[in-house]
Amino acid sequence: QVQLVESGGGLVQAGGSLNLSCAVSGSSFRTYAMGWFRQAPGKEREFVTAISGGSATIYYADSVKGRLTISRNNAKNTVYLQMNSLKPEDTAVYYCAAGPRGLGRQPSTYDYWGQGTQVTVSS
Repeated sequence: QVQLVESGGGLVQAGGSLNLSCAVSGSSFRTYAMGWFRQAPGKEREFVTAISGGSATIYYADSVKGRLTISRNNAKNTVYLQMNSLKPEDTAVYYCAAGPRGLGRQPSTYDYWGQGTQVTVSS
C-alpha cells in the first residue's frame, strides 16, 4: 500500500509563503505523476497543480499560476509545493495525490491520497 504524508501547512498572513512537502512510500515514486489538490469548507476538491514522473510536464490551475510552484525529488520520494504571495482565498486543506496511471487535472486520475494539511491565510 502506498502511503502519502503531507507536512508544512499552517497559518500565514496574506502575502506570505509556505512550503508544503509530501513524502511517498515505496519504490515506484519516480513512475508516478503527482498532484496537489485543495478543498475549502463547503466546496468541492479542486485541482491546484501536477507534475509528471520526470518533471518534464507541469500543469497549474489558472488561479495559482505565478504564485505556486510544484517540484519533486525522486531520490527522496518527495513532492513539494512552494506557495508565495498567498491570498485568503488559498485557505483550504491541501492534499497530495499519486497517479500511477498518468498525469491529469481530475481527482479520478489519482489512486493514492494523503490525509491533507491545513493552510490558513489571514487577511
